[in-house]
Amino acid sequence: MSPTIGVLALQGDVREHVAALEHEGVRAVGVRRPSELDAVDALVVPGGESTTMDKLLRAFDLHEPVRERLRAGMPAYGSCAGMILLADRILGGIEGQQTLGGVDITVRRNAFGRQVDSFETDLVIDGLEDSVADPVHAVFIRAPWVEEVGPAATVVGRVEEGPAAGRIVAVRQGPVLVTSFHPEVTGDTRVHRLFVQIVRDSV
Repeated sequence: MSPTIGVLALQGDVREHVAALEHEGVRAVGVRRPSELDAVDALVVPGGESTTMDKLLRAFDLHEPVRERLRAGMPAYGSCAGMILLADRILGGIEGQQTLGGVDITVRRNAFGRQVDSFETDLVIDGLEDSVADPVHAVFIRAPWVEEVGPAATVVGRVEEGPAAGRIVAVRQGPVLVTSFHPEVTGDTRVHRLFVQIVRDSV
């Protein structure tokens, strides 16, 4: 049975994630309300504006339902703002900003945007097919980076060169994957393919 993957459709790069997931052969649907969340096997939290998405999650009564599904083991993938929302801890957030949690990391909001500016680079992502021979071209747009990784999480990608060399930009914890960059905007769907496989292995 093919899984159905939801894309949180409150704000951000929703269409791009839906298209990438459909390219990888799964059904992808927008999620705006708890009943739609109940109907999916996994959730993508897209790039966008993390503070706005946090407020909308609560306004649409989705914050606690998503947290409960994550605690129950729902697979999830977050890109950029999605990484911030799926992190257990945040630095540089606005007063009162909350996260959904799910990954034992501390992220710094807008780290690249303030300190290195938006940029592109090639990355090797552990577990991603052919990424050593054919690196992922990663696009960072006012992106966060990971300041600290707890024992439950595993680093799967770092910036390898330039001013941000060594910065952690991809982490996995069980069925949850997060990246600082936006694979949905490049046409390379290998990160989505990896997430689809995580979902298939979990459901």
